[in-house]
Amino acid sequence: MSHRLQVLIPEELDVRLRKAAQRSRVSKGKWVRSALEDSLRRSSESKSPLDALAALASLDAPTADIHQMVAEIEAGRQ
Repeated sequence: MSHRLQVLIPEELDVRLRKAAQRSRVSKGKWVRSALEDSLRRSSESKSPLDALAALASLDAPTADIHQMVAEIEAGRQ
């Protein structure tokens, strides 16, 4: 089932939309639907900060007090 969505856009944006649709040889509606799909796909693929923290936690890397870690790094450089 399809649903209607009415969006008011400025004249300049409508002109740009019309030209983009013409270049793609599709209707403005089809062009907008495609742009929405692309945007929603990219949005769902982007990782949230919580995902990044989970990825870091999954590395099972060593952790310690920052001063201790810096000291160990410096000791390893000698």
